[in-house]
Amino acid sequence: MKKRLLILIPFLLFIANPIMAEEKPDIKEEIIYDILVDRFSIGNQALNEHVRPDDPLAYHGGDIVGITKKLDHIEELGFTTIMLSPIMDNAEDGYHGYWVKDFYTVEEQLGTMEDMEKLVEEAHGRGIKVILEFAPNYVSIAHPFVDEADKADWFMENERKTSPATEWLDEVAVLNTENEEVVDYLIDVGEFWQEELDIDGFKLQDADVASDRFLSRFAETIKGNDPDFYLLAGISEENEDHEAVLNEAYFDGMDNQAIMEKMNDVFTEPDKPVSVLYDELLEHNEQTNLLRVDHKNAARFSNNFADKGRNALTTWKLAMTYMYTTPGVPVIYQGSEVPMYGPGFPENQSLVEFTSIDPDLEEFYGQVSSLRKEFPVLVHGDIELVDSSGAMSLFKRTFEGESIYVAINNDEETQTITVEDVESGEQLMGVLGDNLIRENSEGEFRVSVPRETAEVFIVEEDAGLNWWLIGFIGAVFALFIFFINFASRNTKKEAS
Repeated sequence: MKKRLLILIPFLLFIANPIMAEEKPDIKEEIIYDILVDRFSIGNQALNEHVRPDDPLAYHGGDIVGITKKLDHIEELGFTTIMLSPIMDNAEDGYHGYWVKDFYTVEEQLGTMEDMEKLVEEAHGRGIKVILEFAPNYVSIAHPFVDEADKADWFMENERKTSPATEWLDEVAVLNTENEEVVDYLIDVGEFWQEELDIDGFKLQDADVASDRFLSRFAETIKGNDPDFYLLAGISEENEDHEAVLNEAYFDGMDNQAIMEKMNDVFTEPDKPVSVLYDELLEHNEQTNLLRVDHKNAARFSNNFADKGRNALTTWKLAMTYMYTTPGVPVIYQGSEVPMYGPGFPENQSLVEFTSIDPDLEEFYGQVSSLRKEFPVLVHGDIELVDSSGAMSLFKRTFEGESIYVAINNDEETQTITVEDVESGEQLMGVLGDNLIRENSEGEFRVSVPRETAEVFIVEEDAGLNWWLIGFIGAVFALFIFFINFASRNTKKEAS
């Protein structure tokens, strides 16, 4: 009996002490850097034989080695996850990754399987996860399966509409994901990459186009292999009603075009009320939204607000404060830290201009990401709109008894909001701009935020004035004056 108890003790200690147990990954805790591999960074010059940088429809030279070499930069910006465009073998000029010819090999223009293994290893060594975009709906018209008679029912008519950035759709065959053989094949592909590279997740491109049959079986198998493996859903451009199509139980997070458009509408010009974003959030509160302001197929956010005369640093601070402090997962498209511009394709898919990075914006990335990591309430907390004044809104996040207030003033004037639920004897300490809000003589906490700025306030005990520090500074100042006078007298005596 004693032996049995001794055997059970380590197990009981393990389950009784949550600190000893490994924490389960949660997509809400991630900050994602979205990378179009061919248009990110050139790392291996030997791969440049087929590069044509003047042709927007050809390879420009970005590769897997280039990403590995920039991991320190990505880490310094505070990102916890990188999400790569498809890396599978593509037909000629398939820089975007959607003209798949072989699902089981790496596109040689991007690198090798060994390059990917090193990237994953180096990323994991920095605590950065790796997600691959997986396109389950399309293959190149040059794929061997397309001409095989016994696979005729693997494909269906291509009825997709194209945009300037998605003209690649004209050169694809559309897989029939209702076909069980196709589903089996795609599941095998997913398991191959899951096991081969020790990656941390897939983003299924145009998940709303795939059949529910495929999505359910794929999610069941991939999650069955690893419950902590992330599955994210990309949404096709023309499908605005994706929530009616996709079963959120399959996915840890999904793109939301409506929220992206609303953030662009609010932050690209002043005096647009931030409160409308809260209203939009309430409509999607059952989803874990991937919060982004642009992507590789859209006009760059920086271009949108520059057209309206807004300052880059000011506007990015407002947008990022919202994205990093509201429920959802921030997703930043490569080069936003520069920031890069482009009204649409092809300018929005240029190689990242690392030599032009704004150091102040780069510093803010680190600051706001550290804030998100330090305070779990900004990740897991409930959110409520405290009040609005002009184009400023004050939000409250609450989690496990802790509260944080987020003030975002998109107005061209200073705005003030009174907070009524802070206890007497407490104070609001700003952690972005070192603002301090104390109770006034009427027992109110009046949060004033200058024009076009944002602040995050933590609630802490009001310690009053630090008389020890004030006394010390006063003593140092008095001592300084004494020595000045003493030296002046000695100088006068020597002169006489």
